[in-house]
Parts: sequence; structure tokens; C-alpha cells
Amino acid sequence: MTGGEVAGILVAVFWAILVSFLAVVLVRLAQTLKATTKLVADVTDQAVPLLADASTAVRSAQTQLDRVDAIATDVQEVTSNASALSSTVASTFGGPLVKVAAFGYGVRRALGRKGSEPAPAPERRTVLVGRTVPIARRRKQKG
Repeated sequence: MTGGEVAGILVAVFWAILVSFLAVVLVRLAQTLKATTKLVADVTDQAVPLLADASTAVRSAQTQLDRVDAIATDVQEVTSNASALSSTVASTFGGPLVKVAAFGYGVRRALGRKGSEPAPAPERRTVLVGRTVPIARRRKQKG
């Protein structure tokens, strides 16, 4: 064998090893792609019902929110009506009731004092040099 033939055999062997290596890589890549395809199909099969359930839940939540909004509007209207009623009652009855109560208090007070002694005068105090001195103490000091 000549040197060219040995080199040709070496190149052929190297080429055969390279092709074998590439074939193994391609087979494993094909297996990986098959597994990935199956995984994506399984996820799709499970995701479609989940999305349908989520869509139903969102629609139900929107319905409930619409109901709550209607209730809140009604409550706001009732609150404004109650406020208007309260101010109407206060303006209609408030002034006259205060006057009647004041008149009744005055009458009770006048009738209660009618045969009794007048109320004692409140004790007066004198402020001397920044302090308060009771009347009884001032009388002792004078007497």
C-alpha cells in the first residue's frame, strides 16, 4: 500500500465515524422532537378545558359585579333619600321642638321656685396677686 491509499483509508474511516456520530445525534434529536410534540399536544389538550373554565368564571364574576354595582347604586339612592328626609324633619320639627323644650324648662323652673327660697348666690372669689381667695377666708382675715 502506498501512502495515498493509507491516507484514503484513514479519510474513509474518519468519514464513517463522523457519519455514524451524526446519525446517532439525528436519531436522538428525532426522539426529543417526538417527545416535545407529545408534550405540547398533552398541554394543549389540558389547556383548552382550563381556558373554557376560566372564561366561564370571568363571565360569572362580571355578572356578580354588575349586580353589586346595581346594589351600590340603590344604596346610594337610599342614603341620599334618608339624608334629605333627615334634613326635612330637622328643619320642620327642630326649631319648634327646641322652642317648646325651652318653654317647658322655663315653666318648670318658674313653678319649682314658686314657694321656695331663692337660690343661694354663688360664692364669689377675689383674685389677689395671682391667687384666688375664698370668701370665708377673707371674712376671717377681716374679722
